[in-house]
Amino acid sequence: MTSSAVHDVDGNLITCDMLYYGYTLGCFPMSASRGEPFAWYKSNERAIVTWDQVRCPRSLKKVMAHKPYRIEFDHDFSAVMNACAERDETWIGHGIQQLFEELFQRGFAHCVGAYDSHDSLVGGCYGLALGDIFCGESMFHRAPDASKICVWKLMQCLQAAGFYGLDCQQQSDHMARFGAYEIDDREYQELLDRHVRGKPPRTLY
Repeated sequence: MTSSAVHDVDGNLITCDMLYYGYTLGCFPMSASRGEPFAWYKSNERAIVTWDQVRCPRSLKKVMAHKPYRIEFDHDFSAVMNACAERDETWIGHGIQQLFEELFQRGFAHCVGAYDSHDSLVGGCYGLALGDIFCGESMFHRAPDASKICVWKLMQCLQAAGFYGLDCQQQSDHMARFGAYEIDDREYQELLDRHVRGKPPRTLY
């Protein structure tokens, strides 16, 4: 992707440092479509996974026992983001992707990819290391259970690296199966105070 100035819907010039800072305030960007600038959002409730609640669905354990895919961390960040954005309606605008790719180059954003026997990317997820919290942004799959395996491998890596938990932003049936639960904004701000603000991004490995 060719680098260019990124602006939000209000015309403000946004850098990757500013984007990162927005996350420390509990905000996140969303575009109306791939080609539109993004607006800032803040949710009244956040879904998170912490290690005292995390669990792996039994059916997924059976699938992983057969090792259907090769799992790679930070192998092709742009490809994972492109795949996450390839849907009829997407909130991942080009500007958001550009800023996240810059954060990836700086070691703050990360991705997990699942590759089949033909070395094709068939699933993945990406997100942002924010202090001791990892903000999961999006996922995709082109083969059965590929994104679920990536999410599970990511959480295992986060736990081993000393992260407090995974911020899923919005609750879903998919993440609830992994133990995600909701907290209100007051609790989330307290979590940011304890585990994010004033802390450097924790390394993934």
